[in-house]
Amino acid sequence: MDKRYTALTLQQQLELRRKAIDEVLANPQWSLPDAIRHLKSTMRITTSELARLSGLAFRTLQDIERGQSEGSVHSMNLIFSVLGLKLGVVRRSPVTDEQTQNGSSL
Repeated sequence: MDKRYTALTLQQQLELRRKAIDEVLANPQWSLPDAIRHLKSTMRITTSELARLSGLAFRTLQDIERGQSEGSVHSMNLIFSVLGLKLGVVRRSPVTDEQTQNGSSL
């Protein structure tokens, strides 16, 4: 845990993890660096700790967070696996006739 914070009980740590999960899922527009920064601040952990928990190299995580690397799907899955999340593909809702006529597409 980041030394700037006082130690948390297991219950408090789990609550922070739930909060982080809810906020990441509620904000799909966040970039990966934004999501990483949010996870670190919400869960009160350092880049080094997140790298250790996710199994990524510190430098890889640091490059993604700084925007120097976009990260691979594999690295994103490793980061989000800390929260029990996994990237996936979902089908968008079908295009209606009205959307097609207005020039909208998938």
